[in-house]
Amino acid sequence: MKDFLKGLWGQHPVFRQLLGMCPTLAVTTSALNGISMGLAVIFVLFFSSLVVSLIKKIVPNQVRIAVYTVIIATFVTIVDIFFKANFPQISRALGPYIPLIVVNCIILGRCEAFASRCSVAKSLLDALGMGLGFTWGVFLLGSIREVLGMGTILGFQIMPQGYNHLIIMILPAGAFIVLGLLIALMNRIEER
Repeated sequence: MKDFLKGLWGQHPVFRQLLGMCPTLAVTTSALNGISMGLAVIFVLFFSSLVVSLIKKIVPNQVRIAVYTVIIATFVTIVDIFFKANFPQISRALGPYIPLIVVNCIILGRCEAFASRCSVAKSLLDALGMGLGFTWGVFLLGSIREVLGMGTILGFQIMPQGYNHLIIMILPAGAFIVLGLLIALMNRIEER
């Protein structure tokens, strides 16, 4: 259980380890984008960790990173094709950031540091915890930016008519501002 929980708070990939910053900052203009990217990361991380954990003893040390990259790329391709076929609007919104999951430090780092050294069960718990941690992080970031920038959450109007939209929140600078404030808040909570 400890392996699962650490990704949700103590070793949170976004707010503690600052991993996956490219998609975290780029696609979180809305809550839906955050959820979509989070689900993609969970899928890729879970199945990559499963395969890496299963084959760790038969992969030579000299080629392990290349093998892990091919495994990750396979699952990323599945996610990319799935989004393009079933959710073309989300696929366009996430753009090149789905294929970039291949080089995402969360995925490769967890495969190298954890799945290649631990049992299948521990690897899957770690993958789920890190994936869910990433997902709630990008969902929260996307939600805040969407509410402040567009006055909506998941496309539903929640701010009153006449609300003065903070356009900066849907721009890249808004991602940096909100991320910085959330990291500071998380650190403050941890201090207490």
